[in-house]
Amino acid sequence: MPKVIGVFDEQSQAEKAVDEIKSQGISDGEISIAAKEDSISREEGDSSYMDQDLTTGAGIGGSLGGVAGLMTGVGALAIPGIGPLLAAGPIAAGLTGAAAGGLAGGLVDMGIPEERGDYYESQVKEGAILAIVESEQDEIDQIASLMRDQGARDVETH
Repeated sequence: MPKVIGVFDEQSQAEKAVDEIKSQGISDGEISIAAKEDSISREEGDSSYMDQDLTTGAGIGGSLGGVAGLMTGVGALAIPGIGPLLAAGPIAAGLTGAAAGGLAGGLVDMGIPEERGDYYESQVKEGAILAIVESEQDEIDQIASLMRDQGARDVETH
């Protein structure tokens, strides 16, 4: 299934993009988010994701909306070279078995070319938030446009 991937510098940008994509009928299960643990702020006192298994936490909390909602119920996974990484959606399950391969390896497993996976991993390492949306071919251009409208850079389709 085709994927749109984009990099957000601010959590608020990523949240607006996720909200817009969800409002277009894209389900939570098709949206993946990856970010360094310290790149995602939560509501004060919300640490519910800290002790959860990434494979069961994917997509939990969508009712909260945005990135924080997707990240509820998700745990941190130590990724070599990055440190604690939060992931939600389809990428989360892939990373639990591929921690040694890092985020780039998880992206390659999702069909992202290795060179681009390395690039996106470096962006997350620097504090950016990565969003990946899997969708039907006829929705890809709309999703890419929604991401760009909310400030995503390096938006690509794979």
